[in-house]
This record gives sequence, structure tokens and C-alpha cells, in this order.
Amino acid sequence: MTTTVGAPESAHHADLDLGPAQSLSCRECGHRTPLAAEFACTECFGPLEVAYDFGSVRREDIEAGPKSIWRYRRLLPVPSDVDVYPNTEPGFTRLIRADRLAAALGVRRLWVKDDTGNPTHSFKDRVVAVALAAARQLGFTVLACPSTGNLANAVAAAAARAGWQSVVLIPSSLERAKVLTTAVYDGALIAVDGTYDDVNRLATELAAEHEDWAFVNVNVRPYYAEGSKTLGYEVAEQLGWRLPEQIVVPVASGSQLTKVDKAFRELGDLGLVEPTPYRVFGAQATGCSPVSAAYKANQDVVTPVRPNTIARSLAIGAPADGPYVLDSVRRTGGAVEDVTDEEVVEGIRLLARTEGVFAETAGGVTVATAKKLIEAGKIDPDAETVLLITGDGLKTLDAVQDEIGPKATVPPSTAAVREALGH
Repeated sequence: MTTTVGAPESAHHADLDLGPAQSLSCRECGHRTPLAAEFACTECFGPLEVAYDFGSVRREDIEAGPKSIWRYRRLLPVPSDVDVYPNTEPGFTRLIRADRLAAALGVRRLWVKDDTGNPTHSFKDRVVAVALAAARQLGFTVLACPSTGNLANAVAAAAARAGWQSVVLIPSSLERAKVLTTAVYDGALIAVDGTYDDVNRLATELAAEHEDWAFVNVNVRPYYAEGSKTLGYEVAEQLGWRLPEQIVVPVASGSQLTKVDKAFRELGDLGLVEPTPYRVFGAQATGCSPVSAAYKANQDVVTPVRPNTIARSLAIGAPADGPYVLDSVRRTGGAVEDVTDEEVVEGIRLLARTEGVFAETAGGVTVATAKKLIEAGKIDPDAETVLLITGDGLKTLDAVQDEIGPKATVPPSTAAVREALGH
């Protein structure tokens, strides 16, 4: 088996500039390999991640940087001049003090990290920007991905901005809004009859056949995944350079949760924050909850499932980082929970009516899971808590379209309006 899938010859040049990144390290056996477009260990076939030599990183250097993820360039596998290339400049989204939602949930201090404000309205802009920066250095010329929707939007937009061709594979059952908001960038959008896991397998095969295609979540996955760390960095910086006591993260592949955890640990190791204890909680939809099932069964192995949920952006039945999610939540004293589709919709509506944030279904999963964990006594109501809201509700209108609408339809008269309001 070869692990250099889709890597052009230039991927092995000695002058490769990926900033503080020094090598790739196996998450299972620790074997190191040179930086390249590889994602599996040659010794044990375990997944690879980026290993760094950060040197000295100061708060003031970060604070002097751009109001985007590139303020953290010294902590990412990107060249020092990464922001001179056209990119969508994601990041530094709002951290909202959510007092009304806190009151509704029965907690004292609550924050919402609102990533709907990114260029294509989800956190995927972060990971794609890092993947694109690495792909440039590795010698690729086409940006590609398999996607449940948000990643499709981000890859198509980033490629258009950079002047690259994009190839995006999606399940044919994807929400119409996400199809349209990918197709508008005029890249190659291919719908595949099957689940996301079928689409992902197809992408892996195509990556082996096309050496100039950078599949962001396949052959350049180690670099791509590091972009999620910026969520953790921003939360800590926006809290005044301190870690929250609790954080709830939606789980699809599981990479986002593990990278937020990694970000908190890196900040503590570098002395950028006080390394205070924190707990990480994972949120899944019941119709695709293999990690939650494994957690509740006290198992280390995550058994794949066939997704059946309205939360399609989380509908990954065989999550690559599932076991590492279990490691993170158990190490920090957190938990993984799941919620029904009905609870997801109520979570969307609760966040909207209390804080004015319209989240997609993944956000509904996060809010509803937080509610369930609070009611079960697993989230401490007196500890400062952050909820990650990772995508915009305009992408999943079908989830709420039968639940909401006008309170009344009246003729154009003040009396009719007064009567409707009285009712």
C-alpha cells in the first residue's frame, strides 16, 4: 500500500516552506515522516498529523496580525507569507455572550462562537484556507473534496478566489441550498448516488489517479485538519487569553473536536494561556451517532452506521477521528451525547429566539445536546461554557420550513393587524 496518494513530485522538495511544521507524525505509533502529501503511516497505516517546532510565540505578535486565521500563522502549517496569496481570509468570527440562551438552558455563563460569519458561512472556510496554502507548497493545481455540503461551498469558493479549478463530489441527496451555493462558483460539481461515506471512498480512488488534485480531506488531510485549531485559538484570545471551563463541539468526522482540544493544549504549552482544566463535550444527531454510541457503551472502537438524520453536515457514518474524540472527551472529563431530529429543530429555534443567531442543523445539534447534558447534570451549570455554532441556517432551510412561518395572514388594515396580534 502506498501512502503518497496524489502527491506530485514537487511535494518532496527540500525547500518546502510550511512555517513551523517540521514533519508528519503518526497518531498511533509516533513514527515521523517528512512533510509531503501523505495521510497514512508507512509503519502501521495509522493517521498522520503535523508535528511542529513553534519556537517562541508571543501574544503581542498574534494580536498585531490580521483579523483572520492568519494571525495564528506561527501555529499553522503554512508559509510565513501566506496572506499575500488570494484566499477567502476566514476567521476571527464573533464570540457572543449568550445571556438569554444561558437563562433558557439554566447555566450561569454561556458563550456562542458564531462561525456563520465566515466567507461561505461555515467553519469549513478555515480548514480549506489552510489546505489551499499547503497544497500550493506541495505542488498541486486543483482543489477537490468529497463533502456533505459546507466543505463543498468552501472548496468551490476558495478555488475560485485563488484562480484554481475545483472538483467537488457530493451525495445526490444533499440539501438544495448547499448544492446551489456550491454550483454558483462554477467549478466541477458532481453529485453521486450514495451516502457521504460512498462519496469519500470514491474521492480516495480519484486522488490516487490524479496527481495534481489536492483532495483537502484526503491526501492533504493532515494540513487541512489543523485549520480547526483556529477555533480554539480564537475562543481563548476572545476570552482574554484564557480557556473556557467547558466547550460543546458538533461531531461529524470528529476532527474539529480533537483539534480544538489540541489548540487549547498548545496554547497552554506555549505559555499563551494559563493551562487551566477544561472539559470537551461532543454533540451528534441520533440518526448518525456512532461516536456517542461508543462513548455510552464504554467502547474504544466506533462502529460505522448508515446515516438517517436531517443534520446532513454531520452525517458521516464512519468518522475517521471517532476514536480520538473518545480520547479527548474521556481525558478531559467530558462526554458525547446525541439528540433526535425534533430536538435539533428546537435547538435551532431556541438559539434564534434567544440570541438572534440562525444556525444550520449542526448548530441545532450543539444547542440541543448542551440542553440535554445540562439537564442530565453532565455539564456544570456554574462553569463557563462555550457552544460552537459552525454553519448558517440559510443552508438548511428545509429543516425548519414546515415548523415556522407567518403568525397570521390578514387584509391591509390596522384593525386586522390588531386582531391578529390579540390572538
